[in-house]
Amino acid sequence: MMRNENFKSYINTTMSYLRFEKALMTNLEESLSRELLRTNRSGAYSCSTIVDCNTRKYHGLLVVPVPELDEDNHVLLSSMDVTVIQHGAEFNLGLHKYQGNNFSPKGHKYIREFYCDKVPTTVYRVGGVLLKKEVVFQHYENRILIRYTLLDAHSDTTLRFRPFLAFRSVNQCTHENNTASRDYHVVDNGIKTCMYAGYPDLFMQFSKLNEFVFVPDWYRGVEYPKEQECGYSFQEDLYVPGYFEMNIKKGESIVFAASTSEIKTNTMKHLFEKEVEDRSPRDNFFHCLVNAAHQFHNSSNRSERYLLAGYPWFKCRARDTFISLPGLTLSIDEQDYFELVMKTAEKGLRDFMQGKPLSVRISEIDQPDVMLWAIWAMQQYAKSAGDDKCITMYGKLISDIISFIIDGKHSNLRLDPNGLLYANGHDKPITWMNSVVNGRPVVPRSGYIVEFNALWYNALKFGAKLAKQNNNEAKANKWEELAEQCKESFVKTFLNDYGYLFDYVDGNMMDWSVRPNMIFPVAFDYSPLSQEQKKSVLDICTRELLTPKGLRSLSPKSGGYSPVYSGTQNDYSYHQGTAWPWLGGFYMEACLKLYKRTRLSFIERQMVGYEDEMTINCLGTIPELSDGNPPFKACGAISFAMNVAEILRTLNLLEKYSYVK
Repeated sequence: MMRNENFKSYINTTMSYLRFEKALMTNLEESLSRELLRTNRSGAYSCSTIVDCNTRKYHGLLVVPVPELDEDNHVLLSSMDVTVIQHGAEFNLGLHKYQGNNFSPKGHKYIREFYCDKVPTTVYRVGGVLLKKEVVFQHYENRILIRYTLLDAHSDTTLRFRPFLAFRSVNQCTHENNTASRDYHVVDNGIKTCMYAGYPDLFMQFSKLNEFVFVPDWYRGVEYPKEQECGYSFQEDLYVPGYFEMNIKKGESIVFAASTSEIKTNTMKHLFEKEVEDRSPRDNFFHCLVNAAHQFHNSSNRSERYLLAGYPWFKCRARDTFISLPGLTLSIDEQDYFELVMKTAEKGLRDFMQGKPLSVRISEIDQPDVMLWAIWAMQQYAKSAGDDKCITMYGKLISDIISFIIDGKHSNLRLDPNGLLYANGHDKPITWMNSVVNGRPVVPRSGYIVEFNALWYNALKFGAKLAKQNNNEAKANKWEELAEQCKESFVKTFLNDYGYLFDYVDGNMMDWSVRPNMIFPVAFDYSPLSQEQKKSVLDICTRELLTPKGLRSLSPKSGGYSPVYSGTQNDYSYHQGTAWPWLGGFYMEACLKLYKRTRLSFIERQMVGYEDEMTINCLGTIPELSDGNPPFKACGAISFAMNVAEILRTLNLLEKYSYVK
């Protein structure tokens, strides 16, 4: 059973946790900033705003990977406009943005309420008509299901469905052209169509017999304001092949399916209900985070399991995988999924160590800190499953990684005689601070990098502990000796006279910038710092880096501070003052380790800043980063794995410290 009962002191437990009334829904300034994400756990997703107005080129009702074409996701079905017809009067519930800040057809004004307890649900009122719409994305299938229920109507009612098709990469916009195929084929209660060669067929089907009217047309000049803000291409034309029409009676439900494969329409209602039953409620902060954690799960076959780094544009990245893995699995009692992901990741690590082509879909596995984060992740597993189980599962892998580094086999990780690890990051980014402008790293961290060496010390100490338990005294002693050498050099190299740590040291070059990477040696189980040194580092992080949305990537007192992530300059500000929630997780772990229960109420207050995100950006999840200055506006990816993971891990830590006898 999931461990959630003890979190009740930190979370709101109302039954309508994600609910918005008519006043907010009809105010586009409020509703367009709120997004909704559904995923199928194998790479496809559905994403838009809560009023169904797409504001990004990444938005779409059905967005799927098309591996035959490229590695991008592709928007097949952009949106679906529903029109309620009574007594010959038409009421279109759709909403699109066009040039000159024009919104049409303004269907949002009919929304009565929106809530998202189990599945996203919108209730529309048009005169005497009350129509409910519920959306679910089928797990492991490229299929979105939408159920329309006529709750009330005083006379005969007809529904008309007009699909807007894109058939393009999420990185592009499409425009009216003569290449697009207008062909379609009738299938069971619907049609299938494909606009361009190489794409899969799009099946659009209903649970009820309907009439499809072929009226092909292009809707020109649809705009995506989020892309416009960033200086990207933001206008496109969408193809509408025609419309579906059918009558609906009071109390009747009709299910619509859009997918890349045909479905038996007499099974659609049952399938919809089954998918809803499988969904966990999003009725509090913790359950929203669990739901968000599951959305990062990714598998295209039964033998491999991955964690996506974020939505809507991130794939599976090695560093993100290992940092987020403990929080997304162990913190919610899903040890089995940890093992499945690690089994896939281990294949990748061994491919790299053996110089073989990569056999798994994990990018950046060659980055110099990736192996060190992998050991940290396995260390968290040991705390959850026990050292003996960890030795059985991962003892050899941990030993092999440490030996690989000691033996100098990593192409960009050198163990120097002083016990520290050196990595070259002059020409390309090699840490999580990886923004690039004109082919050069914005933050060129190179040499002795502070978190690399904190990770290394922690890895050596943890590895030595396991080796000792496994009766390998010689190996344990060797690694302990190396760790002591690393500890001594770490303090000499990184600790400055002002009581904080240099971000990196490269020869005579020392980076005096106050950055959050120094929090890691305070948070890790094994630290080269003394208690007093830890307190000094933590104090400076608190004074200069802490925000309600995590730690800033650079102190306001440091040169180059750029806290606003917006417009065409966002690559410059990405790691120059913006706030990152996942760093806040390590900060709070450091607080608890140093000050124990005396910091509980402080951390609980800190969690309020994260809980706010549940209802103001992408519902029920945590965005990638925020501006470093008030009001700490959310930016970047709408849902970010490391952030969700570290908040879950913090909640787990809070529970442990709260209930210590």
